[in-house]
Amino acid sequence: MGTRRPPLLGRAAFAALAVVLGGVSASRAAPPALLAAPAAGTPAPEFAQALAPRVFSFPDDHGPHPGFRQEWWYITGNLDAAGGERFGFELTFFRYALAAPSSGAPAGPVVPAARPSLWRAREIYMAHFAVTDTARKTFRFSQKLAREALGLAGAQAAPFAVWIDDWSLRSVEPSVAARPGWRLHAAEEGYELELTLTPLMPPVLNGEAGLSRKSAAPGAASYYYSIPRLAVRGRLLRGGQALSVGGLAWLDREWGSGGISAAQSGWDWFALQLDDGACLMFYALRDSDGHRDRYSAGTWIPAAGEARPLVSADVAIAVTGYWRNPRGVRYPAAWRVRVPAVALSVGVHPVLAAQELTGTPPYWEGAVDVAGVLGEREAGGRGYVELVGYAPER
Repeated sequence: MGTRRPPLLGRAAFAALAVVLGGVSASRAAPPALLAAPAAGTPAPEFAQALAPRVFSFPDDHGPHPGFRQEWWYITGNLDAAGGERFGFELTFFRYALAAPSSGAPAGPVVPAARPSLWRAREIYMAHFAVTDTARKTFRFSQKLAREALGLAGAQAAPFAVWIDDWSLRSVEPSVAARPGWRLHAAEEGYELELTLTPLMPPVLNGEAGLSRKSAAPGAASYYYSIPRLAVRGRLLRGGQALSVGGLAWLDREWGSGGISAAQSGWDWFALQLDDGACLMFYALRDSDGHRDRYSAGTWIPAAGEARPLVSADVAIAVTGYWRNPRGVRYPAAWRVRVPAVALSVGVHPVLAAQELTGTPPYWEGAVDVAGVLGEREAGGRGYVELVGYAPER
């Protein structure tokens, strides 16, 4: 979602761009939106804008939308190994356009040459991969960046694929699987994932029929849908040892050309999957004074029935615990989440406190457990939470 990617094009973004010009890089993760949105309040009139609801088309909309400045494919999930060990994972891909497809502007700092360089690109891609190993109390993450040139990175609609180097998310060939789905691959020091993801529900449109507004500013919106439940099966290699794993994942897809406003300082994003099949997505935007912004929003997806859009007043979130990182920065680390209209009241607790991505700027994103009540029944589940804007840029 657009709110999930900080609109910071500061020194970290320009450093990332410099690395991209050299090809593919693996390093410590930085927040995806360093490349995923223009500076707050900066218009991008040469790009297409998310201004009104549109008609979505699947599977085409799983693919790229090059008329817009940025977009992302965001997968988070919880896995169980056959031996009972628990893992969280995330793999995200971000496309950022350096120039609009219709413009004649060069795609970055290109040295004049007699003929176009094969390295010249109009887009760059960034991805990050993280694994939470609860039994070993370990959190690992890494990042890759590449230009869309020479096959280093890219995205396509048919057959669907998005990739950077050997990290990829691709559609499964119809002849291979009975149901449509994707295959995911990523690796970092000590951990490698090879997974098959099968949607258990159709895409859910967030906001106003898929139009997600982030502020009152023109163009401060994106097109946003989720697939809140994907069955996951595959293999996790840990230190070279293969573990069979299975679980649930969540896919977020978003594209647009704007960012959040200069008055918004961060957000808390929740993606919760309940055991009975219901799901809750909600992002609480924070203004610079620390109060919740009125454009905070989400979606309630019941186990049966139609999804229900949520506005800020529909959801109450109380922080019930905190965690400090080694530098003394305090993050929320436990919550009570209530949605009175559907009689939901649950506690949310990280499976591991230290799930902070210590890039520039640092932010926290990790696997959580959920327990409480839905109506008169007990409600349990799992999910992911992202916390942006608490730690200063270093």
